[in-house]
Amino acid sequence: MLTTVAVAAAWSVWRDPGGVPAPPSPRGQAGPLTAARPAAAGRLPRVAVIGHNANTELTDFVVPYAVLKRSGAAEVWALALDPGPIRFFPALRAQPDADIAAFDAHYPDGADYVIVPAVHEDADPRLSAWVRAQAGKGAVVIGICDGVWVLARAGLLDGRQAVSHWYSRSTLARDFPAVRWRQDRRYIADGGVVTTTGVSASIPVSLALVETLAGRPRAQTVALELGQAHWDDAHPGQDFQLGPRHIYTAARNATAFWRHETLQARLTAGTDDLRLALTADAYARSYRTSVVGVASEPGPVRLASGLAYLPDQVSSADMPSLPMDNTLAPTPTPLLDGILRGMSARYGRATAGFVALQLEYPMREP
Repeated sequence: MLTTVAVAAAWSVWRDPGGVPAPPSPRGQAGPLTAARPAAAGRLPRVAVIGHNANTELTDFVVPYAVLKRSGAAEVWALALDPGPIRFFPALRAQPDADIAAFDAHYPDGADYVIVPAVHEDADPRLSAWVRAQAGKGAVVIGICDGVWVLARAGLLDGRQAVSHWYSRSTLARDFPAVRWRQDRRYIADGGVVTTTGVSASIPVSLALVETLAGRPRAQTVALELGQAHWDDAHPGQDFQLGPRHIYTAARNATAFWRHETLQARLTAGTDDLRLALTADAYARSYRTSVVGVASEPGPVRLASGLAYLPDQVSSADMPSLPMDNTLAPTPTPLLDGILRGMSARYGRATAGFVALQLEYPMREP
């Protein structure tokens, strides 16, 4: 999300964008999200996660897809605008289940929920038109992180409350003044539209959606595997601002090329791609690391969610591996806490803190 040049530029123009003040929700008391139209008898709610083939945010896409598939609470589709793979940023790529034309032909009545991750090409008129059309058919639309740009361009946020990644708040407030922008919630449901804050908000909003679709006990079962004791909407959004220490860390890491390393994300059938996505996303934001998907042979590899990932390379025995736990077992602490602790041990606390800022995730003490 942030390049070295953008980091420096952002600090020079950043101002507190304010927002609508309101007391945060009590911990663990946030309710489920907006319910979609009732599903027809005999079928699960239909959820479409839509990505742009060129550069879709990895965690924003994979986390809701994997969480919902794991819950069994919905019929989940990984979609792209066009046939062919989705290139994720900052790492990995996958083959979606279908493109939007095939989905529309199969389901002319549309999805019950549409999840829109951050994409680089958020001004693509085909994407905003498709999302707007799905909303017109009755879908609840969920914009994760800077997926909010697509929703705003589609005209779905005018007159509503919304949140976004901290980095984009001031620009969004300037470009879309009809939206009531806030910074004190992890996610907000306003009518048939849901928006979230930065990248890591994909976890709580996905659990909130599972609660909406299948009830709190089902959501708690999934949350246990992720180490999440709660998924409420409380969020100290005002605490996330780019500071001199972040700029220094980014510049130091980017320029110290002799310390850079390339890590392989091993694509092995059945690997927990939710953990893989969170780990790859975090390390690839460190300005110390490049992450490449590696498989033992060419062709797609289906990981735990059922999504088919495509290797960037075939076999790479001499390349160090991305440090991650491949199991599906429950974890005692939130997954991102463990990932950031490991990064702090490997690259130092300043780098872990800079990554946590990009993910809009509260950095906890070791």
